[in-house]
Formats: sequence, C-alpha cells, structure tokens
Amino acid sequence: MEKHEESRYVKRTQKDYTMSFKLQVVQEIEQGRISTYEVCRKYGIQSRSTIVGWLRKFGNFDWENQTPSNMPKSPEQKIMELEAKVRLLEKQKTFLEQQAFVADKKAIIFDMMIDIAEKEYQIDIRKNSSPEQSTTLKNNKNKQ
Repeated sequence: MEKHEESRYVKRTQKDYTMSFKLQVVQEIEQGRISTYEVCRKYGIQSRSTIVGWLRKFGNFDWENQTPSNMPKSPEQKIMELEAKVRLLEKQKTFLEQQAFVADKKAIIFDMMIDIAEKEYQIDIRKNSSPEQSTTLKNNKNKQ
C-alpha cells in the first residue's frame, strides 16, 4: 500500500502572514536557498503571486528597471525607495502600537482578575516583598 499525504487546503489572506515571516521568505529566496515554488509548498502559501508581491515590496531587486538594487540609482529612485520604506515603517509602527495597546489592556484585566481572586478566596497571590526583603528573610532563616 502507498502512503498518501492528506492535502489540507487552507484559504489564507495577507493578514495571516506576519511581517517577519514575509521578510524571512524574501531573504531565503534572495539568498538562493529556495525557489518561489518551493516556498509555496514548504509554507503552504496558496499562490506564487503572493510571494512575488512580497519580493516586489521587500526585496532587493528593482522590478521597474529589472536591475539588481546594488546598481547605482538616480536621486529620484532613491527618494521613491526611501518613501516606500517610510510607508512600510509607519505601517509596522502602527501595528506595534496596536499590539502594545492590547497588551496593556490585557495586563490591566489580568491585574483585576488577581485582585478579585485575592478578595474572593482571601489569599495573597502577589508577592508584596521587595528583593532586599526576601534576601533578608532568607538570611534570617539560615541563622535560625
């Protein structure tokens, strides 16, 4: 009997891929470690055009002039490239700010849950002693 791999089709959207993942894929391709088709199979990316889009946005190839980016560029090209980088960094900043906001809210809710649990069950969940106090307590216990 032959073993058949189950093909799992999962429809994905661009939002499913993190920025770091996209940059990692682009780097792997540009370093020649893997082809775009192999990336599709390896990571379950639906379409090669998705990867080509990432290469156009984040890669080191000048797609408009079909030249490697290490070729001398005109000042206009450099400005356009820097503007694109600024837009990308602004998007990343906004995303990270949203993550920080959510993390802060989670921390507040977590604190509230601990407060409720301490009150409800009348137990101390948080340690109230500072590091100096705990060292002093250990030293006192060792002396006894």
